[in-house]
Amino acid sequence: MTASAPQAAPAGTDYPGKTLGIVGLIVAIFFNLIGLIISAIALSQSKKAGYKNTPALAGVIIGAVLFVVGLIIGILSVVASMSMMGTTTY
Repeated sequence: MTASAPQAAPAGTDYPGKTLGIVGLIVAIFFNLIGLIISAIALSQSKKAGYKNTPALAGVIIGAVLFVVGLIIGILSVVASMSMMGTTTY
């Protein structure tokens, strides 16, 4: 048995994970980790069915990037607030 490349869905048909991929992409913009998980599930469903799911892939990428950026900003803000509390004089 040979492995075939993911195929594009014929026009007018819905493939597994398509709607979930679009939802995951939108949610990834506002709620990064949740959107990342939803998009990963949609991408997995589409791969199992043999279809290419571009919105789900974009959701995974955007969710991961925005999550890491948010994490870095959170860490930097905690460090900055801790350093400001240490330098306060009364």
